[in-house]
Amino acid sequence: MDTINSVLSSLIPYAEWVMLFFVIGGGLFLLFYSRFRPYLLFRHAISIVRGKHDNPNDPGQISHLQALSSAVAATVGLGNISGVAIAIYQGGPGVVFWMWMTALVGMIIKFYGCSLAVMYRTVHSDGRLESGPMHYMTKGIGFMGKPLAVFFSVAGLVGFLGVFTVNQFTQTFMSVVNPDVNIAALGDFNWKLIIGISLSILTSLVIFGGLQKIAKVATTIVPFMVALYFGAVMVILFTNTDDILPSFGLIFEEAFNFDTAVKGGFWGLVILGVRRAVFSNEAGLGSAPMYHGESKTNEPVQEGLVAMLGPFIDTIIVCSLTAITIIITGAYLEVETNGIAMTLFAFEKALFGYGDILLLLIVAAFAMSTLFTYSYYGTKCLSYLTNPKIAKWFNVYYIATITFAAITSVGLVINLIDLAYALMCIPNMIALIWLAPKVNASMKLYLNKMKNEGT
Repeated sequence: MDTINSVLSSLIPYAEWVMLFFVIGGGLFLLFYSRFRPYLLFRHAISIVRGKHDNPNDPGQISHLQALSSAVAATVGLGNISGVAIAIYQGGPGVVFWMWMTALVGMIIKFYGCSLAVMYRTVHSDGRLESGPMHYMTKGIGFMGKPLAVFFSVAGLVGFLGVFTVNQFTQTFMSVVNPDVNIAALGDFNWKLIIGISLSILTSLVIFGGLQKIAKVATTIVPFMVALYFGAVMVILFTNTDDILPSFGLIFEEAFNFDTAVKGGFWGLVILGVRRAVFSNEAGLGSAPMYHGESKTNEPVQEGLVAMLGPFIDTIIVCSLTAITIIITGAYLEVETNGIAMTLFAFEKALFGYGDILLLLIVAAFAMSTLFTYSYYGTKCLSYLTNPKIAKWFNVYYIATITFAAITSVGLVINLIDLAYALMCIPNMIALIWLAPKVNASMKLYLNKMKNEGT
């Protein structure tokens, strides 16, 4: 394991600079190319999610709300709780600012990606849909798109594993419950193995039911877990109101601290923010288009606007709540452990000694929703590389890796996912930039239609 981790660590510096170029450079290009128009349609995006513009006769398997909930269920998870803690642990409070900036750019990236997912999807005679980055690469770009699609799909077989989620849930359970002392003296390894097997069984009960079952479960879990987490953080903020503004001030101050010695100084801090933001909201990754491409709509721009809400919910809201909690409680100064331990400490300290138990329940909900939704992404990748019949076997492989992730180290898991994400961003961002004129043309038609309808 140490050898694998060492190899992964040596490859990440090369991949992350390419990811920085494509996600930030490409995202800024799309931002200016769109003339900021998607931002101006933020309220309209909310009305679409509420079903105001639904047409039951449109092709698709799931509603706008279900598509957003499923995509958010995959992103709003352990990345928002332990991912933020890892970012602050490695780079200090200033890294949060760069996560925000990446999220704002990520909103535009998701707008373009999910618009393309609907624009280039295939609707079969039996109503079955095929959508996602692989399809807009192949159909939109032509012969140059095929190698990009294959590269993306191969990287996705690793990137779309729930290993980080499982690893951090296991760490949370072991820290809060301490089962070796409070339940039975089986040893840490055996307890982690039990947790891994239990998560594998629970996940298999949902993911083998297909997309509609996943979407139904995600739509039920996501609002509940976000509301519970939001409520817990609000209690912490209301009991520490005097520290809220200074905490935000610290984030801005440290964001431009050129003396911050984190993985190469200032640019290391920026890269760290980009990595953790991409890990959190998956902007540029190409995952969200797989769900949003299945939505019931004939308007590509509509789904792009709905998808744009994802990074806003995930990073601007949920990650900020975690960051402010960690800073207010001083957990980032007191905890020297990488991972969710920092957030656990913050919650326990701020919520009268019971916060860690509450966080365990929230983490369980986050973990399960993410595990349910991520399997679908990997299935789509394998389906593209082979065929739908063989693709079903991805779920078997996916279930097996859950148990593996429960017993391995957090360092190996972080490096594995960071590298896979960087590799997936490259072909996807190339496709988005290449096909951006198609989205702009569609957006122009949609805006004219809205103007004529007076909406």
